[in-house]
Amino acid sequence: MADPAVSSGGALQAGARGGAKAASSPAENYQLARRRTLQVVVSALLTESGFDSAEKAAVETLTEMMQSYISEIGRCAKSYCEHTARSIPTLSDTVVTLIEMGFSVDTLPVYAKRSQRMVITAPPVTNAPVTPKSLSAGQKRTHPSHIPGHFPEFPDPHTYIKTPTFREPVSDYQVVREKAATQRRDVERALTRFMAKTGETQSLFKDDITTFPLIAAQPSAIPYLNALLPSELELQTLEETDSSEQDDQTDSENATGNITDDPGADKENSILPPSGGVPSAKVSEDNVIDNPYLRPVKKPKVRRKK
Repeated sequence: MADPAVSSGGALQAGARGGAKAASSPAENYQLARRRTLQVVVSALLTESGFDSAEKAAVETLTEMMQSYISEIGRCAKSYCEHTARSIPTLSDTVVTLIEMGFSVDTLPVYAKRSQRMVITAPPVTNAPVTPKSLSAGQKRTHPSHIPGHFPEFPDPHTYIKTPTFREPVSDYQVVREKAATQRRDVERALTRFMAKTGETQSLFKDDITTFPLIAAQPSAIPYLNALLPSELELQTLEETDSSEQDDQTDSENATGNITDDPGADKENSILPPSGGVPSAKVSEDNVIDNPYLRPVKKPKVRRKK
């Protein structure tokens, strides 16, 4: 064979080094270890057959052929196993598979007892991947007595056990106060920046206007007017109070009108002047503009807790 030449002992080392590629995930590590083991086996078989050296491409080709052959045996054995309503293949499934693929099973014992065979050390056993604690919940169930042992095992409990996925709210007084203060500071800072970008600003430095912008103060002709005028919240409270009082008054009038139907109508007719017109006092009240600033001061109702 062509260069590079390796000795019979170096063939195993070359096969073991073949495909040395950095792997990141556990699945890639497992595939890489399996590939290295197959390359060591192919190198040992070449040494038993009398080869002193081999090209890397030839070793890779033989390794791929062996891997394909073993995968096909496993696939066929799995098919025969599932055909008989089992989940784990047995020796009989493997024997039937080898016969189906045209291999003579009787030659296996003689080949296993050959004198010139090379003993290969077993690869290191890797530990099974540990299940994350976040997915472990409860205890894994075993098969009851009425279920055969070759049936598949029950899935992990975290796949069918209900687990809470929310966090309990923080109730610590100090944490709540710190969070409220932080949110308030962020809101004030964001509002200040927004007003500085959208409105007129003043700078502390004449040369650089963008550094430390200040919101420009807008002088007012009547500075005390804002202090005398009520706020929108107070106006809303007054309107709600007036509407509630009007509703109560309407309900009371309706109740009184239901009790005394005719006497109330006669009394109203008697109050009206003979001409049938509206009194002048009522006309003057209607002519007054409904200005909230001219209304008399009313104290809001305090609702007592029952």
